[in-house]
Amino acid sequence: MEKQKKILIFILTIGVFGILNTEMGVIGLLPSIAEHFNVSIATAGLTVSLFAIAIAVSGPTMPLLFSGFDRKKVMLLVLGVFVVGNVVSIFIANFTALLIVRIILGLFHPIYCSMAFTAAASSVSREEAPKAVSKVFIGVSAGIVAGVPIASFIDSAFSFELAMVFFAIVNGMVFMATLIFVPSMPVGERLSYGTQFSILRKSIVWISIVTVILLNSAVFGVYSYLADYLNTVTNMSPNAISGTLFIFGGANMIGNIVAGKLLTHSAMKSIVAFPLLLGAIYIVFFFAGQFAVPMALLTFIWGILAGGIMANINQYLIASAAPEAPDFANGLFISACNVGTTLGAAVGGGIISAMGTPYVVLVGILSLSLSLVAILLRNYIMTPKHRLSR
Repeated sequence: MEKQKKILIFILTIGVFGILNTEMGVIGLLPSIAEHFNVSIATAGLTVSLFAIAIAVSGPTMPLLFSGFDRKKVMLLVLGVFVVGNVVSIFIANFTALLIVRIILGLFHPIYCSMAFTAAASSVSREEAPKAVSKVFIGVSAGIVAGVPIASFIDSAFSFELAMVFFAIVNGMVFMATLIFVPSMPVGERLSYGTQFSILRKSIVWISIVTVILLNSAVFGVYSYLADYLNTVTNMSPNAISGTLFIFGGANMIGNIVAGKLLTHSAMKSIVAFPLLLGAIYIVFFFAGQFAVPMALLTFIWGILAGGIMANINQYLIASAAPEAPDFANGLFISACNVGTTLGAAVGGGIISAMGTPYVVLVGILSLSLSLVAILLRNYIMTPKHRLSR
């Protein structure tokens, strides 16, 4: 039984990697996409932005629609859609058609990720659930971190089409592993859509959503412009910038392991401490931004906090606020993260335009300050004394 659980979580981790790889890996292909379809880089970027918008839109709805079906069959469906979508993308000659395929994949993306988190959590005891989910998050981090350089390498060494083949192969391998090794996972008690939607009446759910949006904004409002910051403020070379970004990505994976232990043993203390610690990092970031070695060290610590620990905290915040509807809650988590990323990047860009690149950390500090207020309010609402008085 224990071995089966480990196999299940491993397959879910690789599956999430494949899904995220398809989403993020395209970033490394944008120049080739622009050349292949004879469009500008900005237009080619729609393959990323429209995918993200589709995720934000479908996050709360698609996992809900499929929540009553056997999770194994639904995951096979999504993986099959991704395999077909990636294969079709190889032969598409029209850029609009490519965008349509990307939007379709974006709509199915939250279904797999939501069910992967739910399946991992339900495979162990409630106390061990954060640790199981944190292992699946390693696939998320790997997809974000490794997807871009792997796709870029295949593209430069071989071709754009072969990079898309790589995406299809990864998803195809997970499809076969799921088909062979993952047991049937029927839903024990099928919840009506109305019952699941009813969690939106809970103030704790909305507070948790707002908190997740603010935390994601705090991280990605700064991270979106990290390469520019290292170039213009720290004056790093292109190779040094790539190495520093790699450090951030590797730290993400360490953060996932740490997060599982923290949320299992001291969840509330860890959640309250997070914005304080990251805020301190951003303050030091501002004053040490011109020094390469301190920036590399800060980026490593930042990567542990921002990439691994924050992602797990975000999922925990919403999942623990609505444990009675796990698939819908995970869908809300995915959507809130995308909204936060978009908001943070927009505000960060506005700060850079108005004040300059060194001040982009202000979006992080402001978002963290607001998130701390939201976390404290959430903790107050969650206290037994407050719940009994209502």
